[in-house]
Amino acid sequence: MSHSLFDPVRLGDIELANRVVMAPLTRNRAGAGRVPTPLTVTYYTQRAHPRNGAGLIVTEASPISPMGHGYLDTPGIHSAEQVAGWRAVTKAVHDVGGKIVLQLWHVGRISHSSLLPDGQPPEAPSAVTARSKTFTTQGFEAVSSPRALRAEEIPAIVQDYRLAAGRAIEAGFDGVEIHGANGYLIDQFLRSGTNLRDDEYGGSIANRTRFLLEVVRAVTGEIGAGRTGLRLSPGAPVNDAQESDPQPLFDHVAEQLAPFALAYLHVIEGMTGGAREFDIGGGATFDYAAMRRRARTPWMVNNGYSREMALDAVASGRADAVAFGRAFISNPDLTRRLREDAALVKADSSTFYGGGAKGYTDYPALADATA
Repeated sequence: MSHSLFDPVRLGDIELANRVVMAPLTRNRAGAGRVPTPLTVTYYTQRAHPRNGAGLIVTEASPISPMGHGYLDTPGIHSAEQVAGWRAVTKAVHDVGGKIVLQLWHVGRISHSSLLPDGQPPEAPSAVTARSKTFTTQGFEAVSSPRALRAEEIPAIVQDYRLAAGRAIEAGFDGVEIHGANGYLIDQFLRSGTNLRDDEYGGSIANRTRFLLEVVRAVTGEIGAGRTGLRLSPGAPVNDAQESDPQPLFDHVAEQLAPFALAYLHVIEGMTGGAREFDIGGGATFDYAAMRRRARTPWMVNNGYSREMALDAVASGRADAVAFGRAFISNPDLTRRLREDAALVKADSSTFYGGGAKGYTDYPALADATA
């Protein structure tokens, strides 16, 4: 049976009014204590109406602990004040009929000591410095050199994920999305270029997958698999996270995830914000369909989808939902615009990171724009 991008869909325990998803978008506008503000409430509510906006909102990535932060002014989910701030967001979203999940984040080595408690170095699977930058009080700076986690420290981080998932439900979210993509901590454990360990968390594909599976087990044990999604970026070495042979790695990941029956897998096709297909070695490109067959899980796709591509992905059965990122920044009523094939407003990239209402809550909806 063929479906439309605008048809309802059930992802695990979460019923969506349409299949247009707002992807997680770091905006660097948290208040004191890394707490969501009233402006955050407005921003998400504008994009939540199930007729005009997202069937599901995935929030900006939210660190699970003080050591999980890697960028200036990102809202966390590790304090009572942050839970209260997020509760205001979820109430407003639910009041207009929307659905929203929180993305759980630990950046690992993609951080700067100035952002971490007592100026500590970032923590990572191995002490390999990324050729990457992060956003600090000084603007974009090279990341700090990380230290390798000791094996006995890893269970505490898994526990941080579990506790953060529980806090998300306490804050009123419909579920969570574990951030396992884009070269952050979970992805660092997965990839051979960032994981040089010789213990049970390194070396073989099975060992490098161990941390991810422990996190998934902890989170689903806390809030249920039907309210747990996972984001992965199989083919892309984002944030300098290299992998010599990604196909067998992520095929194995998919097979190991299948028994959990997660709400969905959110898969970035290609390089975030860049090429959707590129050589992963020997002239080959990543086979996402093969990975999907192994995962046996609702499938959400992402990365540079146009209206036509999104319509075809759902109608053909290649995807159950399509996530849009930058288009939702400047088009709070993106779903209506896609349905009516209306023009999209171009986003002002100078306002993406940090600031106030400008470029955040001042983009007009279609009726306002027409007027």
